[in-house]
Amino acid sequence: MQMFDCEQGSQAWFDLRCGRPTASKFNKIVTSKGEPSDQRKAYLYQLAGETVAGAMEKSYQSADMQRGIIMEEEARNLYTVVREKVTKAGFCLADGLYKYGCSPDGLVGEAGVLEIKCPKASTHVKYLLVNKLPAEYFQQTQGQLLVTGREWIDFCSYYPGIKPLIIRVTPDEKFLSALRVELSVFCQELQDIIDKIK
Repeated sequence: MQMFDCEQGSQAWFDLRCGRPTASKFNKIVTSKGEPSDQRKAYLYQLAGETVAGAMEKSYQSADMQRGIIMEEEARNLYTVVREKVTKAGFCLADGLYKYGCSPDGLVGEAGVLEIKCPKASTHVKYLLVNKLPAEYFQQTQGQLLVTGREWIDFCSYYPGIKPLIIRVTPDEKFLSALRVELSVFCQELQDIIDKIK
């Protein structure tokens, strides 16, 4: 992977993400079963528009999302205490053609990635009771493993005053094989659309 050292949320970070498929949106490209998502066309159009316009549209941030961003550093520090030291990451691009990337919440040693979620209390409690990776983050975590080429990713759900949930996720090779194909097709379709609307 190629890593860019920039602050997440900065203009440099937005510029790197602009017009590129990112792991947090891979669910818009492919389902957890490795099939094309119903949302892929709208995502294609969004990224094509960003590429040609040269800027990303502002997206809505709920109060829960804003609180999660504020608490992320607290969660990262807790993970460092209970597991191991984390290096903050800016934006990572996959090896090869560098057409898609991800923004990990941290890199752990030489082999790991950290993904932090700071949901509201009721959601965190649900995650603790189920005690496995929430299905809605499957494509994102697998996508981060694909982009970074790392061996595992720790999914960490955090809420102050309640024990954290830390689930280690390893590559699902069957899914990753399908994801590689779908990303290749998606990126080619994206380029075709860009060429048509320029």
